[in-house]
Amino acid sequence: MSRAGMFPASILAIALLTSARGAAGDTAPRPAPAFTLPTLAGTVSLDSLRGRPVYVDFWASWCGPCRKSFPWMNDLQKRFGPRGLVVVAINLDKDRRPAEAFLREMSPAFTVAFDPAGRTAEAYGVPAMPSSFLVDAAGRIVATHAGFDSRKTAEIETRIQEVLTR
Repeated sequence: MSRAGMFPASILAIALLTSARGAAGDTAPRPAPAFTLPTLAGTVSLDSLRGRPVYVDFWASWCGPCRKSFPWMNDLQKRFGPRGLVVVAINLDKDRRPAEAFLREMSPAFTVAFDPAGRTAEAYGVPAMPSSFLVDAAGRIVATHAGFDSRKTAEIETRIQEVLTR
């Protein structure tokens, strides 16, 4: 199956036409769109995580930068999870089999959800793969980031620490 066939066409078009923004782009806080999505072990909903900061990451199995971001997100969950951060990575593959193969290889230590229709990505306005949104404890998006560049992770982590201290 082609990459385009595994990814909602509207989001793929946006991803291809949009260049990645800088790390942890500040945004005027806005409500994070709610979601309830299946996981490997049940479901996850943003409403159930209210009161805790959430790092919401959108990814696909065919995405090279996503492969690089998973070890870093494992580290985020390990270091900041005890302070309240929850990492939720939302897969957008239409076919779950490539995503599951990716997950067997990456062994994520955080919650992985599946949205093959891409509705959650559309609600968040995902511009590229991967894209992430830092949601504060009140349920507001306070920072966004498109793409993954390991040289920019310190900036994102600083933003996460700021949210954890509120």
